Amino acid sequence: MKAWLAWSSGKDSAWSLHVLRAEGRVEVAGLLTTVNASRDRVAMHDVRRELLQAQAHAVGLPLHVALLPDPCPNDAYEAAMRAALDEARHTGIQAIAFGDLFLEDIRQYREAQMAGTGLRPLFPLWGRPTAALAREMVAGGLRAHVTCVDPRRLDASFAGREFDAQLLDDLPPGVDPCGENGEFHTFAWDGPGFERPVRVRPGRVAERDGFVFADLVPEATTGDEHVPVAGARAT
Repeated sequence: MKAWLAWSSGKDSAWSLHVLRAEGRVEVAGLLTTVNASRDRVAMHDVRRELLQAQAHAVGLPLHVALLPDPCPNDAYEAAMRAALDEARHTGIQAIAFGDLFLEDIRQYREAQMAGTGLRPLFPLWGRPTAALAREMVAGGLRAHVTCVDPRRLDASFAGREFDAQLLDDLPPGVDPCGENGEFHTFAWDGPGFERPVRVRPGRVAERDGFVFADLVPEATTGDEHVPVAGARAT
């Protein structure tokens, strides 16, 4: 079975890719990412597109981008996703994999979105206890930085930090270790399945729209970090 992986640029997406490849039952044939068209950054995670493209290059997969307006009403999001799913189906893709962990309403929404598309939704990390899963990621060599924090749920000082054992130790009670309730989002820059690291350094930290974002800056450009973006929304 060939699948695209819904790729947020974060640790859960990266670990889903690792798990799917290790299990060997699904061939991941591409990455699908929503990008804020006005900011040219990954939606919600606020990661620069050049870093997203470098990730795709590092894991050896084509990148498919669905552009979203800003602001993005739900009908605009769903229209962009329908177009992406149509593209996937017409190129021989049979499934879309998601890195969701336990939020039933999110899973039900994705399943409803995909009903009638001919594509099967996959959830390779579903139901795994998140405390153990977060430690498994770190022990397995996944490297990531926190790019976004919801300060209503987690102190803003976590923005920009490395997702590592020390961060997990420092999380206050009630915060999910994988940030599944929206407490924080990450950018995965190395780990299983990466042919090379995507080296970054934390840049400016700023508050916007009620969230705290840590801009990640590429450490160096070697000249070969661009990966062609597939599909009608390619750049």
